[in-house]
Amino acid sequence: MRPDPGHGPFYLGVDVGGTNIKVGVVDSQAHSLSHVSLPTQPKLGPEVGLRTICEASRMAIEQSQLDISEIHAVGLATPGTMDIPKGLLLDPPNLPGWTNLPLRDQLSEALGLPTTLQNDANAAAYGEFWGGMARDATSLVFFTLGTGIGCGIIIGDTIVEGAHSHGAECGHIIIEMNNGRLCPTGQYGTLEAYASAKSVVKRCREALDDGRESSITAELDKGEKLTPLLISRMCDAGDELAEELIMQTARYLGVGTTTLMHTINPEMVLFGGAMTFGRNETELGRRFLQEIRNEVKKRAFPVPAEKTQIEYASLGGDAGYIGAAGCARLKFP
Repeated sequence: MRPDPGHGPFYLGVDVGGTNIKVGVVDSQAHSLSHVSLPTQPKLGPEVGLRTICEASRMAIEQSQLDISEIHAVGLATPGTMDIPKGLLLDPPNLPGWTNLPLRDQLSEALGLPTTLQNDANAAAYGEFWGGMARDATSLVFFTLGTGIGCGIIIGDTIVEGAHSHGAECGHIIIEMNNGRLCPTGQYGTLEAYASAKSVVKRCREALDDGRESSITAELDKGEKLTPLLISRMCDAGDELAEELIMQTARYLGVGTTTLMHTINPEMVLFGGAMTFGRNETELGRRFLQEIRNEVKKRAFPVPAEKTQIEYASLGGDAGYIGAAGCARLKFP
């Protein structure tokens, strides 16, 4: 069935990741009409990447039963540093050869549609703000927890991009000044260095190397790979080290959250991404979120500690392309 024209204008959202490219058609009420996911194949270079984006775009438009002439604009979300006004990808992680790439203009020319560029974490935050868990909020801080820690901040209906397209890099706020852990950026003591998936694995490995007893060791001896998923399984089975690692991660996130609450006083803070331990669907996920809240209540001023909503995000992997479409809606209403 063709979409109701009254739900237009219609936008195309593109979410480029190191593994997959997700593209969807979204209406003006943030409803996804179709979506397609294709492998990024980053080692093949940006030319192949652009062709893949175009292929996924045409597939998504066809699935939506719209014509490309009915698409009003395109929102493009990509990882890493960028120059948003110029539409340039500067040095995106996991995308070799995409350095200083004018991808916004290349995609606009290829599709014949006006296109805007946005950081992927900002886009995901806007997806939750526009059509997800934060749709009734007036301001939002959104953390994505994965290999690293991404963040997006929305105030009013405005994405905080910053003066140099580096706004809301909250995974790199400093939570430990003295002898802090090394972050992949080369800085020490960042939130990402303590609370990302990579950090959880590193802290676990250090504890095991120091002789800490844990059922994780037996799993590794069987050939299991050390991942947050394995650590969470062992936590569910009652392993003391696994429990300690996960709850300590939550407390680090509580410290970072408090800093942002004291800086911008958002109405809502959301957590999404791969390392959320099943979210509200599991006991561990619920305890993880509650531990973040508990740390915030210990550290934040009483009023924001009481009134700020701290929850899990609701859109999952769709947040990026829905938010990218929303960014196109903001730029090309």
